Amino acid sequence: MREVYTAPTIAAAEARFDQFETDWGVRYPVVIKLWRNAWEQFTPFLSFPPEIRRVVYTTNAIESLNARFRQATRRRGHFPNEQAALKVLYLVVRTPRTNRANVTGKTGGWKAALNALALYYGDRITEN
Repeated sequence: MREVYTAPTIAAAEARFDQFETDWGVRYPVVIKLWRNAWEQFTPFLSFPPEIRRVVYTTNAIESLNARFRQATRRRGHFPNEQAALKVLYLVVRTPRTNRANVTGKTGGWKAALNALALYYGDRITEN
């Protein structure tokens, strides 16, 4: 599947998916059907530059932050109100992990992705 979502164009992705279907379609027909049904939702992903795609399709940073949220809320138990819980989550986001440059840890290729996002979205990307 990596060859499909790293394809440079939609046509290349379709060709690679057809090859994937030929190789694995008999063994995994449900997966093939799922991808075919969701193809229209997947193809806009291919319009992004490769640097942005790498950040978008990986969930490591998101999962790391979610784990930190769970840990912070589990340690404190109950909150008197929703505002108190939001403050704790805000503090988790604002407090970097020990010996880490950013909140979630190191995200490979982040500088290249940030530059590509700045080119792609222009003034919507800020320094903060």
